[in-house]
Amino acid sequence: MATWMREAITGTMTDLRAHPVPQRVRALVGGSAVVDSTAALLVWEPRRVVPSYAVPIEHVAAEPGDSTAGQGEEHAVRIDAGGGPVLDPSSGFGVHTADGTPLDLRIESGVLRGAAFAPDDPALHGYVVLDWDAFDAWLEEDQEMVGHPHDPFSRIDCLQSGRHVEIAIDGRVVADSRRPVMLLETWLPVRYYLPWDDVRRDLLVPTDKTSVCAYKGTASYWSYEADGAKHRNIAWSYPDPRHDAVPVKGMVAFFDERVDRVVDGVPQERPVTPWS
Repeated sequence: MATWMREAITGTMTDLRAHPVPQRVRALVGGSAVVDSTAALLVWEPRRVVPSYAVPIEHVAAEPGDSTAGQGEEHAVRIDAGGGPVLDPSSGFGVHTADGTPLDLRIESGVLRGAAFAPDDPALHGYVVLDWDAFDAWLEEDQEMVGHPHDPFSRIDCLQSGRHVEIAIDGRVVADSRRPVMLLETWLPVRYYLPWDDVRRDLLVPTDKTSVCAYKGTASYWSYEADGAKHRNIAWSYPDPRHDAVPVKGMVAFFDERVDRVVDGVPQERPVTPWS
């Protein structure tokens, strides 16, 4: 019987998972390295989709101490129609789903409250998991990273395509293109990025919303406004993408969860994701 890889991987979501990485990892505060390690692990606490870095405690230039920082609010979502609830990345680092001890990190300039977590699991003895947002910047080797650590089991591919893609909102066609770029990202539905020349830009209004993707960079957003109807932040674009997403630079994609999409004449079902 064949094993479906998606089911094999999602079947471990309720486990504490770890994976060693070869690159040097540094975390900076005020330009100084508080973390510097060539023995880092990626750690996913149970129900976490996005990993955190863990390093040996001796690779952290700080004095650890028990933390009284609050746990934070849990935001549970589903990444597909048949899967169980997982933690959206908006669930703060303080939401811990493994047994262990939250820690403050005292550095020369102050205290990073709740910035570390020492798991009880014997396989991770001597390691602390670190809060990405507690530090000013992260480097993998000499390259600055954004958003969160890269997951070696998650990636994106950008493919030039000749498929005919039509996007409609409230029955009005807002995009019609035969030159999309398909962006395939692990765990997420295919996104079709379209040239602006094939989009009714007059129906889209820029907003002040931005978001950061570890693989694609910083996105800008647009709302749809027409005939008194408004759909907030329904489209986005990467004006200056990171290297994995260069093929979609300056193109626009829509949340297929909230629009009607037809590909090569075939209406597509709306996917079920945290953005549904």
